[in-house]
Amino acid sequence: MRSLLIPLTFAGLCQAAQAGDISSTYTDLDWKKDCVTYARAEQGDGDWADLSCSGYRGYPVLVGYDDARESLFYGFPPGGDMTSAWESFSAFNSSGAKVEWRVETNGDKAVPFAAIHRRSISNGEDETKKTEVLLVAKVAQMDAREGCTVGLVLATGNPAANDQARKIADEKAKGFACGKDKRVVIGDVPAFGRVDN
Repeated sequence: MRSLLIPLTFAGLCQAAQAGDISSTYTDLDWKKDCVTYARAEQGDGDWADLSCSGYRGYPVLVGYDDARESLFYGFPPGGDMTSAWESFSAFNSSGAKVEWRVETNGDKAVPFAAIHRRSISNGEDETKKTEVLLVAKVAQMDAREGCTVGLVLATGNPAANDQARKIADEKAKGFACGKDKRVVIGDVPAFGRVDN
């Protein structure tokens, strides 16, 4: 029995070592200070702009703004362009000033694999009432440029929202197939969609 326990214990330790430590780190997102506008509407061409913002240790946050709606991409987009997919709420919306990055650390290597970002969605019937949602996104890596929304968690009136968002990030983000896998939705979240271009 002892001879069986030793290899099992060793295998368990190896698995734990490979998994890495997961923690959160935070960055600011201020359009005026942290972002550069690289494309925008000409006069009479609507109200849109594309911005590149600083994120976690060189990982950018790309913002597509169009008619008071935002689509955000975390990490390195395919071909350097985030316009391959638009993901946003149907109603007017805006993003929060802080981004939470879920980071896996192995030795001296720290890799962000998910981003959690608070979004504020307007109510068409009552502008004073906004719905807060935590958006959980897969962070696109330099070698595998796939990023998208993995989950949506209603934050308004939900004291467990942060823990629920982190659970989705930690369990789903790394293996999530963008455009194929179904997002996790917790609560009565306003309409949200993805349009592949």
